Amino acid sequence: MMPYVYILLCADGSYYTGVTTNLERRLQEHQGGADPRAYTYTRRPVKLVWAEEVSTYEDALRLERQIKGWRRAKKEALIRGDFAALHQLVTEERRRRERRKRRGSKEAP
Repeated sequence: MMPYVYILLCADGSYYTGVTTNLERRLQEHQGGADPRAYTYTRRPVKLVWAEEVSTYEDALRLERQIKGWRRAKKEALIRGDFAALHQLVTEERRRRERRKRRGSKEAP
């Protein structure tokens, strides 16, 4: 089975990103509260808002980690399928990092 990376919208408005090879079963586990220690346990019900099939589990884990590091605006652009907005957000982040880097190098002795 091919792995999926998925994003859930939780009842508290937060997003949960995960990886699975069986999307239907995993969603049922989240909804059923299979693990009281899980992030989604106290944030049910959850709603599947985005999923993407990925060719390898390694790639799925890499994409999951990347998405988990994103700000909310980037996740929402991905969910909407608004790749122009996603590109703009990435560009803005890159510019901010470059400005910080330049400011930091000016302060160095």
